[in-house]
Order: sequence, then C-alpha cells, then structure tokens
Amino acid sequence: MPEVYKKKILQLLTHRDYTPLNTAALAKEIGVPQDDMKDFKRAFEELRASGRVIIGPRNVVTLPRMSDRIIGKFRMNAKGFGFVKPLEPNLHGDLFIPPGSTGEAMTGDTVIARTSARGKREGQTRYVGEIIEIIERGHDRLVGTLRRSANAWLVTPDGGDILEPVAVDDVTAKGAAHGDKVVVEIIDYPSEGRLGRGVIIEALGKAGNYATETRAIIQQFGIPEEFPDDCYQQARDAAASFNPKKAPRRADLAGEVIVTIDPPDAKDFDDAISLGRDRDGNWVLGVHIADVSTFIPLDSPLDREAKHRGNSVYLPGKTIPMLPEVLSNGICSLQPDQPRFVKSVYITYDAKGKVLSRSYDNSTIVSRARLTYEQADQILHGNTKGFAPEIVTLLKNMDTLARAIEERREKEGMLHLDLPETELIMDKSGRVIDAKPADDSYPHTIIEMFMVEANEAVAVLLDRFNIPFMRRIHPDPDSLTIKNLAGFVRVCGLKVPRALDRHAIQSLLDSVKGTPYSFAVNMTVLRSMQKAEYSPLSIGHFALASRHYCHFTSPIRRYADLMIHRLFECHLQGSLNKVGLDEVIPEFELVEIGKHITFTEERADDAEEELKAVLILNMLSSHIGDELDCVVTGLTTFGIFAQCTRFGIEGLIAHADLGPDEWKFDARNQSVVGSLSGKSVHLGQPLKAKIVSVNIPARQLNLAPSEPLVDITRYKPIRGKRGKSWRRATR
Repeated sequence: MPEVYKKKILQLLTHRDYTPLNTAALAKEIGVPQDDMKDFKRAFEELRASGRVIIGPRNVVTLPRMSDRIIGKFRMNAKGFGFVKPLEPNLHGDLFIPPGSTGEAMTGDTVIARTSARGKREGQTRYVGEIIEIIERGHDRLVGTLRRSANAWLVTPDGGDILEPVAVDDVTAKGAAHGDKVVVEIIDYPSEGRLGRGVIIEALGKAGNYATETRAIIQQFGIPEEFPDDCYQQARDAAASFNPKKAPRRADLAGEVIVTIDPPDAKDFDDAISLGRDRDGNWVLGVHIADVSTFIPLDSPLDREAKHRGNSVYLPGKTIPMLPEVLSNGICSLQPDQPRFVKSVYITYDAKGKVLSRSYDNSTIVSRARLTYEQADQILHGNTKGFAPEIVTLLKNMDTLARAIEERREKEGMLHLDLPETELIMDKSGRVIDAKPADDSYPHTIIEMFMVEANEAVAVLLDRFNIPFMRRIHPDPDSLTIKNLAGFVRVCGLKVPRALDRHAIQSLLDSVKGTPYSFAVNMTVLRSMQKAEYSPLSIGHFALASRHYCHFTSPIRRYADLMIHRLFECHLQGSLNKVGLDEVIPEFELVEIGKHITFTEERADDAEEELKAVLILNMLSSHIGDELDCVVTGLTTFGIFAQCTRFGIEGLIAHADLGPDEWKFDARNQSVVGSLSGKSVHLGQPLKAKIVSVNIPARQLNLAPSEPLVDITRYKPIRGKRGKSWRRATR
C-alpha cells in the first residue's frame, strides 16, 4: 500500500494547480482513510528520505527545487528551442532550452542539462538550460519521404518527433527514388545550423500507397513482425501434438450450446459464451477462454517472444499477432465445430445480475456458431431465419442477463464514455475512400459485460491467496483534476454537485447525451482520467468501479492474460499457495513487466491511430476546399482544434483564420474570444470548416471556418510594430 500512496502523492504534487499543503492536508486531499494513515506516512517518509519531496517553509510539502543539473527527456520545437522533462519531478516543471543551447539533441533523447536562473515571473524563479551531454539517443533510425532538392537528397521524417530533414548519400544503393518512403539509419546527428546525415537501409515504396504507409508505420514504431525460427518450430510442434481426445482432467462440454461473437473480420476467437440456469432458477454464465498457456510453457521461446511483443497489433487492414498464426488462428482459436481447450469461469447470478457464486475449471468445448455482432443484433431484433432455435434462445437470454449486469454495475459507479468510433471504408488497394460510424449495437455491450465479469472473477480469486499478480489498474483522478473538470462543466452551463465523485460523473455523462456538449464533455472526462495500466499494485479500476481487476479473457492477443492463465492453472492444481512456485513472479519483476506491456499496448494504439490519420490525410489531400462538419475539441493560445465528425480526425484552425479580430484564449471560461467583436468559440461548439491544407509527414490538417466568424466589412487592417492587427472601420 505505501507504493500506492507514493504514486498518489507525486501525482498531486506534479499537478499544475497544486497549492502547497502540510502533510495532514495532503492526506485529506488525497483521501487517505484513517486506517491507512500508517501506510501514507511511511510512503511520505520514503519519498522525503530519497529527496523526491521536501518540507518547505510553514511545513508545506513541495517538490524539490530545480538543481544545477537535471536528467530528462528532450523535445525540440520547430522554432529552434526545446524543453527537457525531468525524470524526477521538481518544483519548476519542464526546463526551457533556448535556441543555440540544444546541442546535437533530438526529440526523444535522454540528456543532461545545466540550469541557470534567469530572473522571476509572477514571484517564481525562471530557469533556462543548456544541454551538455546526451546519455541515450531516442532515435537511431527514422522513416520518411525521399526528395531531391537543388543539390542534395533529403529525407523528410514522418511524424512530429524529428523536425528537420536528414541528408542522405548513395540513394541508388537500395533502389530508392524521389517520392519513395525509406528507412534511414542516422550516422551523423544534427547540430545548430547543420542537418543530420544518414544512410538508406530500406526502400519501402511510393509514399501514399497503402502497403508502403503500413510498412512505414511498422518501422516507425519499431513493431516486431517476423517470429524467430524457434518460435515457429514450437508453434508447429504444439499444433502437431494437439489431441483433444487425450485431455486429462478436463470437463467435456461438447454437448453444451456455446457460441462466439466477434467482428466480421476477426480471425482469432479467444472467448466463447454459454448460459443456463441452476436448480434454483438462477443464471449460470459460462465464459470460456482459449487455453493458450497449455501450448506455451513459461520461459519457452514463444513465451519470451510474447512477453517482448506484449500484445497483438491491429492496424487498418493488417494484424501483427502476438503468437504465430498456427496458434492464434489455429488450435487456440475457438472456431466453430472444432474441439478446443479452454479455461472456464462460471458465475451464478440472481435475476438482478447480482453475483451469487463463482467457480473455475479446465474444459474442452465445441463452439456451435461463430456469430458476428451484426448477426447477433439481427437475432435480437427478430430476424432469426437460418439460425438454430437453441442459438436464438441463448442470444435472448444473454441479452437479458447482460442488461441486468449493466444496470447493477452502473449502480456501483461504472462509467461509460460516449465517444463514437469511426470505421474506415477502403477500396481493394487499401486507399481510404470514406468512413462511417462503427457498429455499436448492444451485442458489443453484452460481450463487454461478460468479459468484465470474468476478468473481475479471476482477480477476486487470485486476491484471496495474497500473492502478487498482474492487475489491470485504473487510478482514481486526483482532486485537482476533478476540480478542473468541475470548472469546465460550469463553463458549459451545466449544474455541478458539490462532490464530483464517480456517481456524479456518471450523472453528468447521462445529462449531456444527445446535446451539442456531449462530445466535448465526454472527451474532457476522458482526458481528466489517467490511463489504465498493468501493475501489481492493488488500487482497483476507477472507470469499472472494480476493487480487484485483471485481464484474463484475451490470452491470444495480450501477454498479461497469459500470465494470469498460468496462475489460474496453479489454482486448479491446488498449488497456488505453495512456496517457490515458478508462476508466482516477484512483485518487483511484475512492476517492470507491467511497464513494458503497458508501453507495447500504448505503442500499438498510437500506431493504429497514426496509420488511420495518414490514410485519411492522403484522401483529404485531394479535397482541398471541401467543407467538413466539425466539433471544437481544444483551445490554445495559437488556435483551436476541431474534430471532423465523419472521419474522426482533428484539424487546427489558426486564430487569424477565425476572422478579422484580436483573438484571445480565455482559459478560465474555456473559450477563444474576439476582443473587438465579442464573438467567441467554445469547447463542444459545432463548426463547419473547409480544408485549407494537408501536411502528411507532420500528420497535420489545417482548417478554416467555412465563413469567417466576424463580418470582415466592419473592420480594417492596421499595421504596427507587431504586424497586422484590426480596428473597427468608420462609417
């Protein structure tokens, strides 16, 4: 528990709105129960002893001051300056590195910076830095587009990390040509006034082609594709030796009505459902999960490779699996009419969806049907032609139970964000030609509820043994973030309760359904919460209102689930409480594995979103001037961000393009206001915008309102020392 409070203390102290508090007030602000005060004090003293927090004047708790040297991650700005984010938080936050002091550092590098004080602003000392050493490079290669300039070959890097082009020599060695996407290894890093140099190690093809852009994203994010030979051999051996007829100590469920429900393009089916009633008329839900651990022993080649990959990666039109396809799409996939090994969780419910009991087993199943979400929805809406009566009955019972579970979980405080997803429509070549709202029919919720229940059931089981295991945690938002959320809600003109707790957030989300504020409020709630992660810390899952939670239901595509399956097996064998069990990994090791698989999960999500953006921007680049329906999603001092509701991509509107006025960002009221006209733009505001330009390498869409927000005939430009400004025209 002290580790939990260390995390919460640092989280609060690094918040931009933190006002120094004494330790008692700090404990109250974090919400430490009286029974946990001993753990809180221990956590605080450990942080203080290591110098990560200090007690300042008037006994208030703060972060330490900026030291004369700091170590951190560097990020460059296009204007030549940059910032170093310290690895250990300090009172002054990120360190500003002015132009001329960045050395040869590039975005992503871990650096040492020398600091110096440069006066004060608003009573606080201002610091600037100079990079004096690069500890570790963030990039040794890059992906970009090759272009021929007047006297050199240059590669314009993809993404926003590396801002300047890199010069390359001998482009013919890999057969690269102007306009090709290439992979470059950096051999000479850039410095002030001098471009970096590199060598092309792979030509990927013409920029803009689906296959090329997909390969570029895979290379850019460093996603492993091909498996080592020993992994392929292990997978082939497992498939060859699979014999469901020789399965000791497994319940035979071949006669049960069991189905899978997945997207239409799914290839690996790792969860199946059964549902019946016991002698007392209570529901008995069976969640049957592919028994991957049977084929992948701990520390085998496939186990090590799966840990390295962390998860499968799902890109538009392409899947990079965590396990070779002979397993992921073969003997581990719960295909219809095929006997398959599973780990089964049985949960008994009353009519209101309350859990009465749980049990666990190893089983062999034969899925009766492989349904898509659309087919399941059709059945629930009465279109049952072609489906066996027992399948129809099962689907209707699943619908009844899922609604009861959902209602119970919502009463417990489960949050549901209404953020519509977009499904890309692609032609045969992979070119995006349109987009449509992704299917969100109720069968999605049915499966989601059942998987959440199974995950929770296994976490509750493992928690009884007081052993460390890989949990899926989602920390509570800190108090200052909640206060900021409340402030934003007030700006929207919505009522805010005195305590904006989980249930109040739930009510808030319900109140904005179907209103213009829905997207902005849901997005702000999402941004106010921390991301879920993998960790052995027992702090629960805030959004799911779950005290104990882990991932168990997707072992084909997530390494965390595979780890849990091994502990599940130990429980079934009665060995989970034995000392020295290999499957019980020490907590310190779980922490490191958790960090790694959290990173690989985020990498996969980022790669998917970036490829989507590239494909959409490629399409929009041939539609300059077209009008888009948008919603304002962000406000800054330099412009506003608006998201296209059709394609789900965000664009930037510069203040100057809003109309002839002096536009100012009003952080307090979350709006951009014209000081002359009084016109304003606020979060959640619908807006019609036209496409001004597209910068695919920078992943940037530039927009402008279809019509200026201010009547241009009422103002005239004047020029001064600071450039063009506006004043009212005299009549």
